[in-house]
Amino acid sequence: MSSSDEESLVNTMKSIFAYRNNVLIRREAEEQNGAQSSRRKRRYIRRNRVEAHNRLMKDYFVQDPKYLPEYFKRRYRMSQSLLEKIIEGILSYSTRPDEPKWFTYFQQRPNALGVLGVSIILKVASAIRQLAYGDSPDLFDEYLQISERTSRESLQNFTRCIIDLYGNVYMTEPTEDDICRLYHKYEELHGFHGMLGSIDCMHWAWEKCPNAWKGHFTRGDHGYPTIMLEAVASYDNWIWHAYFGMAGSNNDLNVLNASPLFDSLLTDTAPQIPYEIGDVDFDRGYYLADGIYPSWASFVKGFSSVVDAKRKKQSAARKDVERTFENLQGRWDEPHPLSPVGITHLQNLDINSIGAEYLDGLL
Repeated sequence: MSSSDEESLVNTMKSIFAYRNNVLIRREAEEQNGAQSSRRKRRYIRRNRVEAHNRLMKDYFVQDPKYLPEYFKRRYRMSQSLLEKIIEGILSYSTRPDEPKWFTYFQQRPNALGVLGVSIILKVASAIRQLAYGDSPDLFDEYLQISERTSRESLQNFTRCIIDLYGNVYMTEPTEDDICRLYHKYEELHGFHGMLGSIDCMHWAWEKCPNAWKGHFTRGDHGYPTIMLEAVASYDNWIWHAYFGMAGSNNDLNVLNASPLFDSLLTDTAPQIPYEIGDVDFDRGYYLADGIYPSWASFVKGFSSVVDAKRKKQSAARKDVERTFENLQGRWDEPHPLSPVGITHLQNLDINSIGAEYLDGLL
């Protein structure tokens, strides 16, 4: 090997070692920077929660608000009076000595520096806006001055508070007195003996359905993802049974087979209130249904055509559940006087799916 070749080989080896040293030095510097960044303090954002609270009050809750009540109802899917009653219920419940932690979460307490935390109306407003629009918790940071974590915790604790406050009132099965009242009212309105209400299913559009699930939740006659709701409603829009969460690709029979509507009948725990039709005694009531439902003793199917007064009455009674579905979606033309609603067998229910306009008539 000549001297020139040896010199070239030496230069090549030097270049390789220099490159390797540079790589090692760069990696070591990156590791040090990463270790230093991991030890950095959490970035603190100074949020003016007092200003946000005052702004929210001036926008909706003062004597001369900036926005009319119609704007509030459209944006929060409920009236101001309903929101105020919910807040009053949370505050009154939180005064109990054995209150759960989700009620104490809404109590406004000072921190170590004596600065008050987020007010209850800001937390509740954040939770309801998430339910009304289905948006990310981070979206309301600019207006409500609440962090993403606080908004998420507010939503979780708010739903638990609602269940504890109103679950025993609006998620109960009909009692004997309720059944007798339904018997009497349907006989008075339509001449039907033993009727408990009308049953049907509806498809609720799922706007933010994941792409991977769209095929499972989409039915051909709709063309968009939906979630099904099975409900039994009476003349006063009182929902006695609600089963929500089935994929939109199913039909009414699939939902009926999965729902717990007749669990009390199977276990023989349903109230027995006898009545008589044509000299025949019955001990349990029935539901008015359409043609897709099976020919069970608990179902009376509606007439396919309305040609006489009797069929017109049955068609009018059948509209009870359809009107209830319209109320849930907030599509009625004029405010409808709603009675308190009892919801039984409520499974996997997202309040975003049950329009809060319907709850407006409950409290």
